[in-house]
Amino acid sequence: MIISKKLASYNDLIKRMGSDKRVLATHVSLFTGLFIFWQRSGFASPFAITRKTVMAYAKIVSIATYHKCIRELDEYGYIRYQPSFHPAKGSLIYWPDNLEKIN
Repeated sequence: MIISKKLASYNDLIKRMGSDKRVLATHVSLFTGLFIFWQRSGFASPFAITRKTVMAYAKIVSIATYHKCIRELDEYGYIRYQPSFHPAKGSLIYWPDNLEKIN
């Protein structure tokens, strides 16, 4: 039951992205990669990520594109991103608690 709610929430977010004119395919790809990490963390929020691994999942080659898209997903309210500048620690991603908070 909980997993189906999480998947429904993800589906609603993807639908919302589809009607958001600011969101490009790279944003959706990155968001999908983040969803995989969220799922693998047991739907914990926050969860840790590494740029290199997320870029591989999202099929993003450019580091600049990755940073632009993750920053914009945060600005648009789809996620909350807390970067880590420590090479061994991952950055933290906070998954949205409810859809009403998203712009």
